[in-house]
Amino acid sequence: MKGVFITFEGCDGSGKTTQISLLERYLRDMGCNVLVTREPGGDTVAENIRSVLLASESQVSPRTELLLFLAARAQVVDFVIRPALERGNIVLCDRFADSTVTYQGYAREQDLDWVRRLNAYATNGLTPDKTLLFDIDPVDGLSRQTDRNRMESETLDFHQRVRKGYLAESRLFPERFHVIDASANVQLVHQAVLEALKDVIKPENWKTGNCAIHP
Repeated sequence: MKGVFITFEGCDGSGKTTQISLLERYLRDMGCNVLVTREPGGDTVAENIRSVLLASESQVSPRTELLLFLAARAQVVDFVIRPALERGNIVLCDRFADSTVTYQGYAREQDLDWVRRLNAYATNGLTPDKTLLFDIDPVDGLSRQTDRNRMESETLDFHQRVRKGYLAESRLFPERFHVIDASANVQLVHQAVLEALKDVIKPENWKTGNCAIHP
């Protein structure tokens, strides 16, 4: 792949969307070609799946939920993310495979090994160059949410399991994960994001618009 794949993970209300917007603007100002996408979603098929998964009135079984998230992921990988990486873009993705391991594995208590194997199939082996984990107490994160979707409306205990799952994954894959304190103010978090990406995007070249990944 010619491009750089950066994923944003964290509990609901952790500020991922804000930080993606700030990073996108920063990179575009540097002359980088950036594609921003989200999960579930990213193209027409995946967005239709998203509408089913997140609708507050939907009743979705854990197995159905897992398979729908995986279907949406396979779609966006094949038709959005991988083509953009092959063009040399920096791809910023709001959630990716780690969300499924955490939400459907740790929080829904489905078999982690099975979830990982299904994820590998859905992604066709695609792994982020860097995963930024925005860590926040779920109580604080949920207090930022005014209009909650089906997943955000889960119990506090569920969201506590999500946080524990994310932190467990970050310890399993320290070379890929970078944990950021999402309780800090927006600009401090943004600076932490830039610092975290210095090992996947050549900082000395950002001002020139050359966004090549480190060899």
